[in-house]
Amino acid sequence: MNASFPKSEKLCGKLIVDQLYKQGKRFVAWPLRVSYIVSPDNANRILIWAPKSLFRHAVDRNRLRRQMREAYRLNKEMLSHSDTRYYIAFNYIDKTMQDYSVISKAMKKALKKLSQVTDEKMD
Repeated sequence: MNASFPKSEKLCGKLIVDQLYKQGKRFVAWPLRVSYIVSPDNANRILIWAPKSLFRHAVDRNRLRRQMREAYRLNKEMLSHSDTRYYIAFNYIDKTMQDYSVISKAMKKALKKLSQVTDEKMD
C-alpha cells in the first residue's frame, strides 16, 4: 500500500466541511473525535483539526496535526479493504498534549471502528 498523503486525500472546501459537521455521524476514540459521511468521490478524504481554544501556541497545534497526519498516513490501509469511501474529520479534543503513541493508538481504534461501520452496512 502506498503510504503517502497527497493533496487529493485532503478535505477542503467550506461547503463539504459544513455538510460533514452538520450531517455527519460522530464517535470518540480518545483523544480524537471522529466525524464522517459517505463520500461521492473515489477516495477517502480527511480533515485534521486541533483547536486554538485549547492550544494557544501555533507550534503546539502544528505538532498535534503533524502527529495525527502521520498516524493516519501509516494506518490508512485499514480503510482500503472496503468499497465505501468517506469524508472524515479528526478533531483533537484532549486539553493536554499526548505522546505520538497515544495518538497512534487512537487513530488505529478510529480507523478500525470506521471499517467495522462499513462492514455492518455491507451485511
